[in-house]
Amino acid sequence: MSDTTFATDAGRSLDQPFSASPADYFALLKPRVMSLVVFTALAGLLLAPTPPHPVLALASLIAIAMGGGASGALNMWYEADIDRLMVRTSGRPIPAGRLNPEEALAFGLVLAGLSVLTLGLAANWLAAALLAFTIFFYVVIYTMWLKRATPMNIVIGGAAGALPPIVAYAAATGEMGLASIVLFAIIFVWTPPHFWALALVKNEDYTRAGVPMLPVVAGPDRTRLEILLYTLVLVPLGLAPCLLGFASAAYGVAAVVLGAAFLWCSWRVYALREGAAASKAAWRLFGFSIAYLFLLFSILVIERLLSLSGVVL
Repeated sequence: MSDTTFATDAGRSLDQPFSASPADYFALLKPRVMSLVVFTALAGLLLAPTPPHPVLALASLIAIAMGGGASGALNMWYEADIDRLMVRTSGRPIPAGRLNPEEALAFGLVLAGLSVLTLGLAANWLAAALLAFTIFFYVVIYTMWLKRATPMNIVIGGAAGALPPIVAYAAATGEMGLASIVLFAIIFVWTPPHFWALALVKNEDYTRAGVPMLPVVAGPDRTRLEILLYTLVLVPLGLAPCLLGFASAAYGVAAVVLGAAFLWCSWRVYALREGAAASKAAWRLFGFSIAYLFLLFSILVIERLLSLSGVVL
């Protein structure tokens, strides 16, 4: 994509300079997504049998955050063409004409390289290789291929967002353990109902941009059914940490309550199919899904921190 083409598409005059600010570069990192990456990685790190030294743990989390940010920057670079067509994303730095796409590409590549190198030096090269694979999967497999090729883009591509706990666990132990795989499974199954709820509300955006999200290709009713089916798998899966012995009974109770609420929200999305009530139900599910994952992982993190402090639950 040349600067001239981009400037024309974005409505800039050809001699108008880009006006990127530090805030624009920060926005490239997708900070809300990056914060979720770091938080789920923290859970994976703490569930290791012997967590690493605090300095090494902090360095590992910083490296994983950098990798998540690099993925976001490279995603925004590649998707600038469809971002301009969607109301939700048209204000991002590249489609809004504030940031040169080539600079965003360089920023993302440098950050990706630094993140992998940092994790390899601070922790181990297995964790670094897993981080490199995560970035590759998100940018190449999901962003460049799956997102524009299949309505199952979120299902398969969701693996990238689910990998941070495995990366962090490997950073702490040098291997991939059962606890980290369970956390991966929870995030992996959580991702489709979370994003499809948003896709139901933003269906016109995705249709305009030509992105084959499930509501665009299969229709809203099929999407509602898929949301409900994935939720039915997610609810018992959320109990796995308790059943497998690396979370307490209190976590189990919370997982049941939160799972029941998630199922109720999904049922409302399935049952309400027209008008403002349907959109409101989808928005409610989207918002609650974030709270669901945050609360489940918060309990895991708090329990592990208390355990490391000598508090017996």
